[in-house]
Amino acid sequence: MNKVSEPFQKHEVEEYERKRYRGLDQRIVDAREQSILKKFLEQITKKKGLALDLPCGYGRFSKLLRQQGLKPVNCDISFHMVKRACEKSGGIASSDIEGAVANAKQGLPFKDGVFQVIFSLRFFHHLHEKQARTFILKEFSRVSKGWVVLSFYQVNFLHKIQRQLRRKVNKSSTRIKMLLEEEFAEEIEQAGLRPVRIISLFKGLHSQHIALLKKKSNLQGES
Repeated sequence: MNKVSEPFQKHEVEEYERKRYRGLDQRIVDAREQSILKKFLEQITKKKGLALDLPCGYGRFSKLLRQQGLKPVNCDISFHMVKRACEKSGGIASSDIEGAVANAKQGLPFKDGVFQVIFSLRFFHHLHEKQARTFILKEFSRVSKGWVVLSFYQVNFLHKIQRQLRRKVNKSSTRIKMLLEEEFAEEIEQAGLRPVRIISLFKGLHSQHIALLKKKSNLQGES
Protein backbone atom coordinates (compact mmCIF):
# COMPACT_ATOMS: atom_id res chain seq x y z
CA MET A 1 0.00 0.00 0.00
CA ASN A 2 1.46 3.32 -1.06
CA LYS A 3 1.07 6.18 1.34
CA VAL A 4 -0.79 9.15 -0.18
CA SER A 5 -2.36 10.94 2.74
CA GLU A 6 -3.49 10.05 6.22
CA PRO A 7 -6.08 12.44 7.64
CA PHE A 8 -6.84 9.76 10.27
CA GLN A 9 -4.05 8.64 12.57
CA LYS A 10 -4.14 5.15 14.09
CA HIS A 11 -5.65 6.27 17.40
CA GLU A 12 -8.26 8.36 15.57
CA VAL A 13 -9.36 5.35 13.53
CA GLU A 14 -9.68 3.31 16.73
CA GLU A 15 -11.76 6.03 18.39
CA TYR A 16 -13.95 6.50 15.31
CA GLU A 17 -14.66 2.76 15.10
CA ARG A 18 -15.49 2.61 18.80
CA LYS A 19 -17.88 5.59 18.80
CA ARG A 20 -19.39 5.90 15.31
CA TYR A 21 -22.27 3.42 15.56
CA ARG A 22 -22.59 3.18 19.33
CA GLY A 23 -25.83 5.15 19.76
CA LEU A 24 -29.25 3.56 19.28
CA ASP A 25 -30.16 5.79 16.32
CA GLN A 26 -26.92 4.96 14.54
CA ARG A 27 -27.34 1.23 15.20
CA ILE A 28 -30.76 1.46 13.55
CA VAL A 29 -29.21 3.27 10.56
CA ASP A 30 -26.47 0.65 10.29
CA ALA A 31 -28.96 -2.23 10.36
CA ARG A 32 -31.09 -0.59 7.66
CA GLU A 33 -28.06 0.06 5.45
CA GLN A 34 -26.85 -3.51 5.83
CA SER A 35 -30.30 -4.84 4.91
CA ILE A 36 -30.60 -2.76 1.72
CA LEU A 37 -27.04 -3.54 0.65
CA LYS A 38 -27.55 -7.27 1.20
CA LYS A 39 -30.56 -7.20 -1.15
CA PHE A 40 -28.58 -5.39 -3.82
CA LEU A 41 -25.57 -7.69 -3.55
CA GLU A 42 -27.73 -10.80 -3.72
CA GLN A 43 -29.15 -9.45 -6.98
CA ILE A 44 -25.83 -8.74 -8.69
CA THR A 45 -23.32 -11.26 -7.37
CA LYS A 46 -24.20 -14.30 -9.47
CA LYS A 47 -20.61 -14.03 -10.63
CA LYS A 48 -18.04 -13.62 -7.89
CA GLY A 49 -15.08 -11.30 -8.07
CA LEU A 50 -13.45 -8.21 -6.62
CA ALA A 51 -15.40 -5.45 -4.88
CA LEU A 52 -13.83 -2.02 -4.53
CA ASP A 53 -14.90 -0.65 -1.14
CA LEU A 54 -14.27 3.11 -1.33
CA PRO A 55 -14.03 4.74 1.09
CA CYS A 56 -13.55 1.57 3.12
CA GLY A 57 -13.27 3.35 6.47
CA TYR A 58 -12.54 0.82 9.18
CA GLY A 59 -14.13 -2.02 7.18
CA ARG A 60 -17.76 -1.83 8.31
CA PHE A 61 -18.97 -3.68 5.22
CA SER A 62 -16.12 -6.18 4.79
CA LYS A 63 -18.08 -9.04 6.37
CA LEU A 64 -21.13 -8.39 4.18
CA LEU A 65 -19.05 -8.36 1.00
CA ARG A 66 -17.33 -11.60 2.00
CA GLN A 67 -20.65 -13.27 2.77
CA GLN A 68 -21.78 -12.53 -0.80
CA GLY A 69 -18.70 -14.20 -2.23
CA LEU A 70 -16.89 -10.98 -3.08
CA LYS A 71 -13.29 -10.17 -2.23
CA PRO A 72 -13.03 -6.63 -0.85
CA VAL A 73 -10.29 -4.34 -2.07
CA ASN A 74 -10.16 -1.69 0.65
CA CYS A 75 -9.46 1.82 -0.59
CA ASP A 76 -9.38 5.07 1.37
CA ILE A 77 -7.45 8.32 1.56
CA SER A 78 -6.22 7.24 5.00
CA PHE A 79 -3.50 4.61 5.29
CA HIS A 80 -4.64 3.67 8.79
CA MET A 81 -8.26 3.24 7.64
CA VAL A 82 -7.13 0.86 4.89
CA LYS A 83 -4.94 -1.05 7.32
CA ARG A 84 -7.79 -1.44 9.82
CA ALA A 85 -10.26 -2.53 7.11
CA CYS A 86 -7.83 -5.22 6.01
CA GLU A 87 -7.43 -6.39 9.60
CA LYS A 88 -11.20 -6.72 10.03
CA SER A 89 -11.54 -9.48 7.41
CA GLY A 90 -11.62 -12.08 10.17
CA GLY A 91 -10.32 -15.55 9.43
CA ILE A 92 -8.68 -14.46 6.20
CA ALA A 93 -4.91 -14.64 5.85
CA SER A 94 -3.29 -11.23 5.50
CA SER A 95 -1.75 -12.33 2.18
CA ASP A 96 -5.29 -12.70 0.80
CA ILE A 97 -6.30 -9.13 1.62
CA GLU A 98 -5.76 -6.23 -0.72
CA GLY A 99 -5.79 -2.52 -0.08
CA ALA A 100 -4.81 0.77 -1.67
CA VAL A 101 -4.44 4.33 -0.42
CA ALA A 102 -5.81 6.82 -2.94
CA ASN A 103 -7.55 10.16 -3.28
CA ALA A 104 -10.54 9.44 -5.54
CA LYS A 105 -10.67 13.10 -6.59
CA GLN A 106 -7.33 12.56 -8.33
CA GLY A 107 -8.32 9.30 -10.01
CA LEU A 108 -8.25 5.61 -9.13
CA PRO A 109 -5.04 3.56 -9.49
CA PHE A 110 -6.78 0.56 -11.08
CA LYS A 111 -7.15 -0.88 -14.56
CA ASP A 112 -10.38 -0.61 -16.53
CA GLY A 113 -13.11 -3.11 -15.69
CA VAL A 114 -11.27 -4.91 -12.90
CA PHE A 115 -14.04 -4.88 -10.26
CA GLN A 116 -17.29 -6.83 -10.25
CA VAL A 117 -18.85 -4.01 -8.24
CA ILE A 118 -17.87 -0.60 -6.90
CA PHE A 119 -19.14 -0.16 -3.37
CA SER A 120 -19.24 3.44 -2.12
CA LEU A 121 -21.19 4.27 1.00
CA ARG A 122 -21.34 7.61 2.83
CA PHE A 123 -18.96 9.37 0.47
CA PHE A 124 -20.95 11.04 -2.29
CA HIS A 125 -22.70 13.53 0.00
CA HIS A 126 -19.30 14.92 1.04
CA LEU A 127 -18.61 16.00 -2.56
CA HIS A 128 -19.97 19.52 -2.84
CA GLU A 129 -18.63 20.31 -6.33
CA LYS A 130 -20.42 18.84 -9.35
CA GLN A 131 -17.11 18.50 -11.19
CA ALA A 132 -15.71 16.26 -8.45
CA ARG A 133 -18.84 14.10 -8.36
CA THR A 134 -18.99 13.57 -12.12
CA PHE A 135 -15.25 12.83 -12.32
CA ILE A 136 -15.47 10.19 -9.59
CA LEU A 137 -18.60 8.65 -11.11
CA LYS A 138 -16.74 8.28 -14.40
CA GLU A 139 -13.85 6.65 -12.57
CA PHE A 140 -16.28 4.24 -10.90
CA SER A 141 -17.76 3.40 -14.30
CA ARG A 142 -14.29 2.93 -15.80
CA VAL A 143 -12.96 0.45 -13.24
CA SER A 144 -16.23 -1.48 -12.84
CA LYS A 145 -17.20 -4.48 -14.95
CA GLY A 146 -20.80 -3.41 -14.69
CA TRP A 147 -22.13 -2.49 -11.25
CA VAL A 148 -21.90 0.47 -8.88
CA VAL A 149 -23.60 0.66 -5.48
CA LEU A 150 -23.46 4.07 -3.82
CA SER A 151 -25.32 6.21 -1.36
CA PHE A 152 -26.26 9.84 -1.84
CA TYR A 153 -28.40 12.41 -0.06
CA GLN A 154 -31.50 13.59 -1.92
CA VAL A 155 -33.13 16.88 -0.94
CA ASN A 156 -35.45 16.28 2.00
CA PHE A 157 -36.62 19.42 3.75
CA LEU A 158 -37.50 17.70 7.04
CA HIS A 159 -34.02 16.19 7.29
CA LYS A 160 -32.45 19.48 6.18
CA ILE A 161 -34.19 21.40 8.97
CA GLN A 162 -33.14 18.72 11.45
CA ARG A 163 -29.49 19.09 10.43
CA GLN A 164 -29.69 22.88 10.64
CA LEU A 165 -30.97 22.62 14.20
CA ARG A 166 -28.20 20.16 15.07
CA ARG A 167 -25.59 22.57 13.70
CA LYS A 168 -26.83 25.29 16.04
CA VAL A 169 -26.16 22.95 18.95
CA ASN A 170 -23.03 21.33 17.56
CA LYS A 171 -20.96 23.85 15.65
CA SER A 172 -18.69 21.11 14.24
CA SER A 173 -21.53 19.16 12.62
CA THR A 174 -20.51 18.07 9.13
CA ARG A 175 -22.13 19.86 6.22
CA ILE A 176 -23.48 17.55 3.54
CA LYS A 177 -24.54 17.98 -0.06
CA MET A 178 -28.14 17.16 -0.84
CA LEU A 179 -29.02 16.66 -4.50
CA LEU A 180 -32.25 17.10 -6.36
CA GLU A 181 -33.49 13.91 -8.00
CA GLU A 182 -32.87 15.49 -11.40
CA GLU A 183 -29.30 16.43 -10.50
CA PHE A 184 -28.39 12.89 -9.50
CA ALA A 185 -30.01 11.47 -12.64
CA GLU A 186 -28.05 13.89 -14.83
CA GLU A 187 -24.72 13.15 -13.17
CA ILE A 188 -24.97 9.37 -13.40
CA GLU A 189 -26.12 9.72 -17.01
CA GLN A 190 -22.98 11.70 -17.82
CA ALA A 191 -20.89 8.90 -16.30
CA GLY A 192 -22.49 6.26 -18.52
CA LEU A 193 -24.53 4.74 -15.70
CA ARG A 194 -28.22 4.12 -15.32
CA PRO A 195 -30.28 3.41 -12.18
CA VAL A 196 -31.59 -0.11 -11.65
CA ARG A 197 -33.07 0.60 -8.22
CA ILE A 198 -32.91 3.40 -5.65
CA ILE A 199 -34.09 2.88 -2.07
CA SER A 200 -34.61 5.57 0.55
CA LEU A 201 -33.06 4.77 3.92
CA PHE A 202 -36.18 5.95 5.77
CA LYS A 203 -38.72 7.38 3.34
CA GLY A 204 -39.82 10.90 4.21
CA LEU A 205 -37.60 11.08 7.28
CA HIS A 206 -34.02 10.78 6.05
CA SER A 207 -32.22 12.16 3.01
CA GLN A 208 -29.95 9.18 2.42
CA HIS A 209 -30.71 6.97 -0.58
CA ILE A 210 -28.83 3.90 -1.75
CA ALA A 211 -28.62 3.37 -5.51
CA LEU A 212 -27.89 0.28 -7.56
CA LEU A 213 -26.41 1.46 -10.87
CA LYS A 214 -25.32 -0.39 -13.98
CA LYS A 215 -23.01 0.59 -16.81
CA LYS A 216 -24.92 1.26 -20.00
CA SER A 217 -22.38 -0.81 -21.94
CA ASN A 218 -23.47 -3.87 -19.91
CA LEU A 219 -27.22 -3.59 -20.30
CA GLN A 220 -27.49 -6.42 -22.83
CA GLY A 221 -25.98 -9.14 -20.66
CA GLU A 222 -24.65 -10.28 -17.34
CA SER A 223 -21.65 -8.43 -15.99
